[in-house]
Amino acid sequence: MSAASLSIYPKATLPPVTIQLPASKSESNRALIIQALCKPRPSLHNLSEARDTQTMQRLLNSDAHELDVLDAGTTMRFLAAYCAASGREALLTGTPRMLERPIGPLVNALQQLGAPISYAVKEGYPPLKIEKNFQQQTERLSIRSDISSQFISALLMIAPSLPKGLKLELVGAISSRPYIQMTLDLMEHFGARWQWEGNTIEIAPGGYTPNEYSIEGDWSGASYWFSLVALADQAEIFLPDLRQHSLQGDKRVIEIMEKLGVGTRWEGNGVHLFKTEAQPTVEQDFDDCPDLAQTIAVCCAAKGVSGRFTGLHSLRIKETDRIAALQNELGKIGATLLEEKEGNGAWILTPSKALPKQVFINTYDDHRMAMAFAPLATKMEVTLEHPEVVNKSFPRFWEQIERAGFGVVRA
Repeated sequence: MSAASLSIYPKATLPPVTIQLPASKSESNRALIIQALCKPRPSLHNLSEARDTQTMQRLLNSDAHELDVLDAGTTMRFLAAYCAASGREALLTGTPRMLERPIGPLVNALQQLGAPISYAVKEGYPPLKIEKNFQQQTERLSIRSDISSQFISALLMIAPSLPKGLKLELVGAISSRPYIQMTLDLMEHFGARWQWEGNTIEIAPGGYTPNEYSIEGDWSGASYWFSLVALADQAEIFLPDLRQHSLQGDKRVIEIMEKLGVGTRWEGNGVHLFKTEAQPTVEQDFDDCPDLAQTIAVCCAAKGVSGRFTGLHSLRIKETDRIAALQNELGKIGATLLEEKEGNGAWILTPSKALPKQVFINTYDDHRMAMAFAPLATKMEVTLEHPEVVNKSFPRFWEQIERAGFGVVRA
């Protein structure tokens, strides 16, 4: 059901509850690309219901020339590499915002490999025109590793199918390293051979082996429930279908949220969240887990915890400029997020001294803005515009908010 806005009535004390998380979008999208490169195709279980994953699945099975990824950045980047390497002629396009998101480093790397890929409109940006007759020209590439780990993952996943394999040199500081490691571990599950020494990743040729795989629950989606426990006066939540030895980098939410007063206990196939004592200040580098930044910033702001954050540079080129969006919306509850004057990439969060009784949150066509601010309902009435944005990664999010005991009204 689509609605112009959604209001959550305040509730500070919550009953114990089990929350059903979506399957990991990150794992699902990688597994789908690897599956498409396997012959025969292996079975994948528990694929994500997220719109990004459904879009990836639909386009991989499509015979159409124009492939519209909508607002799915992962889908755009992974499909660009897949189509180029598999000789799939296509025009890759997306929403107006998607066409503003730079993709030059990946396209340059694919062109060096020998892919007939070019820009259909503007240099450095989608839409992308991909033609047939890929012929590998080199097995050695270098790519900047401080922009997007998805560029690197896109190249790694096609590497086993290349006649010469790939030696990929990562230039500069490595952003979101756990996502690259997730890609390599999934590739290994499907028979790929790799070595990562220093700043060079080497992938042997030889293709993939079709093995079954079951997708884990989504740790990014779990983060909002950690925040809810941190902000509530009383709350206990069980999150099933998570792995203690997860491939997902956002499992770091456990150690970060421990500073904000959330304890964890593993029980069977999931993790139990409960309240503990919080620290007065939090210092956190989000370079390896940028998708957690909004959640932590909002939680600190509402909980009265001061924060010093680094590793936020990639937030500027996400679904929206997430730093600007955070600054605008945190201001509505009396908090600020300001860059340190030294220009060292650090941001200082000053929490609210007095929270309002209600707030209206703009979501900027960004699923994580909606879900990061939803836990404020433990402190005040929260109204969010365009609640359907959560369909990108967590379609049943509002159902689970109601399951947690909140009253929800759509308008």
